[in-house]
Amino acid sequence: MRVWTLISPLILSATCLKAVAAPILPITQDVLELRHRDAKVLILGGGVAGVIAARTLHEHGIDDFIIVEARPELGGRMMSHGFGVKNNRWKVEVGANWVQGTQTGNGPANPIWTLAKKHNISLHSSDYFGSVAMYNASGPTDFQATFQEAIGNFDKLTSSAGARVPHRLVDMTARSGYSLVGARPVSPHAMASEYYQFDWEFGTTPEETSWLASAWAHNNTFRTFSRENMLSVDQRGFKALIQGEADMFLEARQLRLDARVATIHTSVNGVVVTLKDGTRLAADHALCTFSLGVLQHDDVQFVPRLPTWKQEAIHSMAMGTYTKIFLQFTKKFWFDTEMALYADDERGRYPVWQSLDDGTFFPGSGILFVTVTGAFSRRIESMSDAAVKAEILSVLQSMFPNTSIPAPLDFYFHRWHSDPLFRGSYSNWPANFLSEHQSNLRANVDERLWFAGEATSKKHFGFLHGAYTEGRDIALALVGCMQGKGCVGLEHIDRVRNALPYDLA
Repeated sequence: MRVWTLISPLILSATCLKAVAAPILPITQDVLELRHRDAKVLILGGGVAGVIAARTLHEHGIDDFIIVEARPELGGRMMSHGFGVKNNRWKVEVGANWVQGTQTGNGPANPIWTLAKKHNISLHSSDYFGSVAMYNASGPTDFQATFQEAIGNFDKLTSSAGARVPHRLVDMTARSGYSLVGARPVSPHAMASEYYQFDWEFGTTPEETSWLASAWAHNNTFRTFSRENMLSVDQRGFKALIQGEADMFLEARQLRLDARVATIHTSVNGVVVTLKDGTRLAADHALCTFSLGVLQHDDVQFVPRLPTWKQEAIHSMAMGTYTKIFLQFTKKFWFDTEMALYADDERGRYPVWQSLDDGTFFPGSGILFVTVTGAFSRRIESMSDAAVKAEILSVLQSMFPNTSIPAPLDFYFHRWHSDPLFRGSYSNWPANFLSEHQSNLRANVDERLWFAGEATSKKHFGFLHGAYTEGRDIALALVGCMQGKGCVGLEHIDRVRNALPYDLA
């Protein structure tokens, strides 16, 4: 349940950009010699990492930068959608929705929490464990004992992972970890309860996820900051948090919206970025904040190709998909709790439901949404809206057998995996992804090409605050490169090797 408002004075229209566009031509030596520079730094992507990187440059006296953003607004995966019928329309969050972990006493504060308070984002605490109704294919049921057991199993999973680290024991999948602590769910109730604890947070299954990394990502957030999850209900959109921050320092000349990157050429002289419409931008450095999924799908071409060590790191990590499916009805007929858990024979089939129609969130909205993740998210993206809607209404009919389920007034979900600007929702650390890979994913390529985003964060991958800290920290490294004598950059490992030779005898 991660990671996941227009700034009117800063908007550059697509029409204006296209008016100066040139046809896409091969890059000539004259261009690569960079006789003209549009900026010292091109920040590619206007999500949390990109905006915080720009702010960091500004704070260190570097204002010769341009944020290049493919969408018509800043925010990246903080994406909202106007949903509902006329006279009962609401802004819902299809992407990042929560501040995950706030602050405990005078301890460290989640920087997203700090920004949310600064920009007066309307938030409400979510009660994930104390306000849950339960259903299966026969209707309402009670498997609270199984649900509580799953909570305990997840705690065992994370604590036992920590115990492996001092002894340098190898990583395994979270599924292996669950098995070793004695958790082997078989029944629909047990599978749904485990899903609620694990898949709903990481966007992938235990089979696809590192045991150790899932534990430290969870603990570094909820034990460092707090266990509280704050849901944004702000009708400016949760993205107002980062857009408001950008509005405090960003000037119109420093932003290109509706500007999708096609190719990045690097040379000893600098960087030339070619946009889809043919426009070229030249700079000394480029900071790529694209999602891991975009890098994996080659949606942006790098010339020359990225070195093998960087490509291996990109393709060793994984991208999770987290899909919220919204429905609006004339009136509420469902549970009075905040959450509901549906246990199907098929693990991950429309399991987690949330009501927005109550006094805390959007009273009178008639809005209900269900979340699916991973392979099931990819499955529904291959289907028509009508087919997905029919499946969901069938599940609702099973959950409420004595109710005639009406047709929804409105229906919407975003296809994150298919979206060429994202190719998924947030990153996930599989068991075969080593710490050396993580260093290589984060490392710059020579002094010209830099990378930042939630995926490059060792402690907070998959979280908004991971994108924030990486945007800040990589920008600080870039500042040192620009203001110092020489530029070593971030360390990488040319070849990631096995700890011991393979025994093939």
